[in-house]
Amino acid sequence: MRIAIVGAGISGLTAAFYLSRSRPDWELAVFDAAAEPGGTMQTASVAGFLFEAGGNGFLTNKPDTLRLVEDSGAQALLMRSSDLARRRFIYDGAAIHPLPESPPAFRRSRLLTLPQKLRVLGEPFVPARRDGAEESLQQFGYRRVGRGLTDVFLDAMTAGIYGTTPTKVSVEAAFPLVVSLEREHGGLFRGMLARRKKGAGPGGVLMSFRGGVGTFITHLRESIQADWRLGSAVRSVARGNGGWQLATDRGEERFDRVVVAAQAHAAAAMFAGPDPALGHLLRTIDYTPIAVVGLGYRALARRLDGFGLLTTSAARAPVMGILWDSSIFPDRAPAGCQSLRVMIGGQRNPELVDQDREGLLRTAVAGVERIMGITQAPDVDFVRRWDQGIPHYAVGHLGRVSAIFDHLAGLDGLHFVSNAYHGIAMNDCTRNGRELAERILRECC
Repeated sequence: MRIAIVGAGISGLTAAFYLSRSRPDWELAVFDAAAEPGGTMQTASVAGFLFEAGGNGFLTNKPDTLRLVEDSGAQALLMRSSDLARRRFIYDGAAIHPLPESPPAFRRSRLLTLPQKLRVLGEPFVPARRDGAEESLQQFGYRRVGRGLTDVFLDAMTAGIYGTTPTKVSVEAAFPLVVSLEREHGGLFRGMLARRKKGAGPGGVLMSFRGGVGTFITHLRESIQADWRLGSAVRSVARGNGGWQLATDRGEERFDRVVVAAQAHAAAAMFAGPDPALGHLLRTIDYTPIAVVGLGYRALARRLDGFGLLTTSAARAPVMGILWDSSIFPDRAPAGCQSLRVMIGGQRNPELVDQDREGLLRTAVAGVERIMGITQAPDVDFVRRWDQGIPHYAVGHLGRVSAIFDHLAGLDGLHFVSNAYHGIAMNDCTRNGRELAERILRECC
């Protein structure tokens, strides 16, 4: 059995790991246009500071990434976030406010007016919607908890997770648990109470890896027995010779099965010629541009104690959020030093991502000065632009994904897995990669 994994992000690596571990006798080849595996999971070391180019870890409220860590023998790499990471903040254009973590803190918060707070408390009395029509997060939020909470809390949260706004994201695709609480329990508060009684409430601890997420990617690569074709872009994937033909810049090869773990737009290019209908469906999934700017300070006058802050759309800030990296994971900066990471662009201001390196750095520094009052110039910096960074789960996303996988059902031996379809978090990717590997093993063994 010859299997090609096209795309060496965490989804593809997870699928490759479980296939390699279960069937070492199979021939596995891993392709990626980049010279290194990991996709956006990259860690840069700059003068002793560690900067993540993408996500910085995963939550333990789901078991999937922990299972991959344990199955691959990477427990020694795990790093728990500092307790300070529980302290999160929102900038509304006027001040930095603590994110309330309890009912008393919510009552004291100045992020909402008294009428807005009363509207939130009235959520249990809002009738549940039963027609099943897809909504944006804004529509859902306005209906259930009111404009105030939606325009402040949900707006900031959506920027932090998806780099988008409540008006543009599908609540069913991006926040399925929230929708299920209404459908199964009639409301959010009722649903959360029911889950708490079952011991299934939200939460979890943020975890990462010593030396950054890149160390885990390196570990996974060393754990996977495969023919690594890094720096080798796949040009097309087509049926041929009783299997699947991959055309790369190094020639053509035949495989019995192909797992396409590339971004949807990259996959669309691979099928544009061999299967135009599939290529068209894949192009319907849009991506959000985002830039990550890291700032390192050797002697910052201000102490960073917390996870960081998110901004609201109403704040009209030049940045979506500022993560206080060295407060979350102390190894991200040398002893006595501190570091930040600034998120720029997203669906709010996609044009900002088009700036050159110096422009992005100026935007980040200006945002930190305006929001946090830090006028000190950074001693170290890091800039990474992702023109197509995060899959955009816009309204209609579930229908688009369903059409793609309905098409795939008629193509035996061809599989898709990536964060473009069913969840962008690391836990989603590791779960989907593992489950796909298990499905292939069932079908072939």
